[in-house]
Amino acid sequence: MKDITLKEIATKLGISITTVSKALKDYPDVSAKTKQAVIELAQNLHYTPNSFAVNLRTKESKTIGLIIPEVVHHFFSNVVNAIIDEAEKNGYLVIILQSNESVALEKKQVELLIKKRVDGIIISLSNESNNDDHLKEIVNRNIPFVMFDKINKLINCSKVIIDDQKAAFNAVQHLIDNGCKKIVHIRGPLNPQNSIDRYIGYKKALEKNNILFDTKLVYTCETVTFQEGLDFAKQIIKDHPDVDGIFAVTDLVAVGVLSHFNDNKIKVPQQVAVIGFSNWFMSQVLTPKLSTIDQPTHEMGIESFNLLLEEMNCHKEGIPFTPRTIELETNVIIRESSQKSNQVHLP
Repeated sequence: MKDITLKEIATKLGISITTVSKALKDYPDVSAKTKQAVIELAQNLHYTPNSFAVNLRTKESKTIGLIIPEVVHHFFSNVVNAIIDEAEKNGYLVIILQSNESVALEKKQVELLIKKRVDGIIISLSNESNNDDHLKEIVNRNIPFVMFDKINKLINCSKVIIDDQKAAFNAVQHLIDNGCKKIVHIRGPLNPQNSIDRYIGYKKALEKNNILFDTKLVYTCETVTFQEGLDFAKQIIKDHPDVDGIFAVTDLVAVGVLSHFNDNKIKVPQQVAVIGFSNWFMSQVLTPKLSTIDQPTHEMGIESFNLLLEEMNCHKEGIPFTPRTIELETNVIIRESSQKSNQVHLP
């Protein structure tokens, strides 16, 4: 079936296209009788407004673009759900794209969203994202733009973040307060800012407590997976049998560590205390339950959309908008994996 137009409705009723348009929009200068006739015929013919024409007229698409590294990741899925909820409340649809941690794909997705004329873009950068030309293009085109979690500090746009350095410092300080003296950090890839900041926080905690930093106690993930956590745990025990604490860049990696330790009867936390990062729901159902840093994922999604909405509204009304950064609070969630009572060294 072809789309029904305003002209066809007007022709059938013997009135002007303008009158049909006004009737559908409930203008007061159209009689109630005419409005009823137009609405009834429009419904019978299954008329729907031409969204492309509406967009051209209003200069709004009522859509936003959201680019994230992984859709299935628990952290991002929680943020996405919050963004979708807020967008729906405000009459926006969300186009969700997954970069798969690829900067090349991320660039293509930015180009696609620009061509689709979305009203705004929200991004959490891929681990490979080390070129900011595509991000500058968003800013240069004056498209409302928000980055969250994994950001580029050099891009002049609004951001929603946590203080990764402070959160990592607090995680490591907790291990030290529980008697750990030789602490391994399983860090994220070298490029992402949050990975860098968590690494810096780890080093600062050691420094504050007069514990010598040793590069041999740092293991670097490439893909930040369960398998890497498991493999690194095996290697750590081989390289450093006297290690007594591990700070993992994410809960997923920490779960890999716990899996290896459980399978090999390495007692957690008595022999090695473990703490993760993000407060994944699985962290509460493991044995032992995983200590972690709680990230406010739902709040991050809400704040990201609301910042974007504020900029989109300013853009629509021709009001200057100054980008700003919202920093959300984190908390150390203490569970069984880091609560040392009687410390026991590995044989």
